[in-house]
Amino acid sequence: MENMQYAEELVREFLVFRGFTNTLQAFEKELSTDIGKGFQVDKILNLIFSVYITNFQAEKLVGLLSFFKQCVSSSETVLTATLAKLEISILRYYIVHALQSGRKDKVVEFFGTNGNDLLLRGQDWTSWFGGSEKNTVKHLKKDIKQLNMKLSQLQALLEEKEAQLSRLKNNSETIKYANIGQTKNSTLASGVNEESLLLSTNSSEACATTATHMGSAEMGQTWASSRPALSRFATNMSGNDSISPSKLEFEDVGAGDIIQMFNDGLYTENGRDAQGEEDFPEVKVDFLETFLGHTSPISCCRFSSSGNNIASASVDGTVRIWTYDSSTPASRNATIYCGTEIMSLEWECKSDRLLLIGTADGGIKAWNVDAKRVVCDLNTTDAFPSVLDLKCSPVEPIFVSAAASRRYGSSNIYSWGFASLTVWNMKTWKAMTVLPLGEDPPAITSLCFNHNGKILAASAVDGMIHMFDMSAGLQITGWPAHDSAISSILFGPDETSIFSLGFCDPESSKSCRHEMALDVNGRRLLVTSGSVRAPIYQVRGHASGMRTLPHGAAITTVDWHPTLPMFLTGSADHSVQVMSLS
Repeated sequence: MENMQYAEELVREFLVFRGFTNTLQAFEKELSTDIGKGFQVDKILNLIFSVYITNFQAEKLVGLLSFFKQCVSSSETVLTATLAKLEISILRYYIVHALQSGRKDKVVEFFGTNGNDLLLRGQDWTSWFGGSEKNTVKHLKKDIKQLNMKLSQLQALLEEKEAQLSRLKNNSETIKYANIGQTKNSTLASGVNEESLLLSTNSSEACATTATHMGSAEMGQTWASSRPALSRFATNMSGNDSISPSKLEFEDVGAGDIIQMFNDGLYTENGRDAQGEEDFPEVKVDFLETFLGHTSPISCCRFSSSGNNIASASVDGTVRIWTYDSSTPASRNATIYCGTEIMSLEWECKSDRLLLIGTADGGIKAWNVDAKRVVCDLNTTDAFPSVLDLKCSPVEPIFVSAAASRRYGSSNIYSWGFASLTVWNMKTWKAMTVLPLGEDPPAITSLCFNHNGKILAASAVDGMIHMFDMSAGLQITGWPAHDSAISSILFGPDETSIFSLGFCDPESSKSCRHEMALDVNGRRLLVTSGSVRAPIYQVRGHASGMRTLPHGAAITTVDWHPTLPMFLTGSADHSVQVMSLS
């Protein structure tokens, strides 16, 4: 009794101190009518059955029952067991009352809040979860059936593609047809048509090839039959050592556009030699800014999502963040020391806040440009130390890393071994899933999302292009696009085409990868070059190409501004140039 009076005094003191005068009056009134001076069963039962259960106040009901258990000493085993049985009966009554009242939502809410705790109590509640388990099993069986059907479709698609590939190999070496995918698939567009073209080289470098894969319907529609498109592979008929690119244009042939490319000293379809790349006119620019902040060759450069900032990496393991525009604050400018070779850069798609950096030792760093610090330092598995590419989803807070194992004793692009594709959550900074590539897959060199992030394209060193459904986390199709390694891949502006950049000569392919970039309108294709100038090919219309302003050494990286007719080129001479077309 003395303890009860002391507690009442504490309550009065608290209410007076907080100024809860109305509550104090109600408290005094309740005390004056408290005849039993202790637990009053009738009032407690009235509170439970007339208030908490009737008004579906499950949280308060559970809290009251927990309070009763706390009031009983653990040594009083009989009373403890009685309270446990009483709690089970009252909670079951709450569930039955909710169902009889047509309030299934309250039942779902109750189990959602307390389900895990109830399951831990043993057999008393197991049978009450039987319905949900039955539904789960039913849904799983349905999913298995759908996956089996999808597997059958993919197997049929694979068999047809293998047959088409066999027919392709029997065709002429100079004129080839490729019309991949005339079967039905629920995810991709109709008819992936393949065209190939020769780009940059000299006698000491790799001969890069670009292929576009097109369809007559938009991504996300059903596959439909399409007319075959002619693919032309130029062959050096003159015996000259040097091969230089000349002209890039689109023809309207059947299902989609076809890129056609002829080279100096090559036999063309009309018997004439084409204009060489060195004869391209020099690009006319309104603006030129040269950045000289690096002390070693540039390995990668990227515009931020707004285009206001640029991240550039060099082979000495440093990344510089800078701006070319004097009107843009330089508060984000920074130098990041990674201490190892940098293999990939990627800006967050929705803002300029985060920059992802992939390194050769399996590291993925997330740099916050406002805080000027690394906010997360991730690591791939030891088996896949080379982070060859990183791509952020345009709609979701996720990114995908393409990591590869290492083969020793080789210095070319084929020094990369097996591939691993990992999806990461950018809120928790944890790996979500690993995309399936099959057993011992060749290294993935380049990644690209479509506009809504539902499709991911990936290119590999064996010349394959893979397509993934990101919502299902499954590979939905793939096809051989090149006879050798693919270095870069891009979706076309209408997303019914894919551009891929590869190598003609595997033995001369250096460890540095060639890159390409499309402008915002998809009309110009900028490609890295072994010379001091980079070619800009016209992929829309029949205008001739252009050449960028010169660096002092080879062009190692390129990128287009996300919204403006502006591009950047990084060079082995340690410089980065930003140019705006006139």
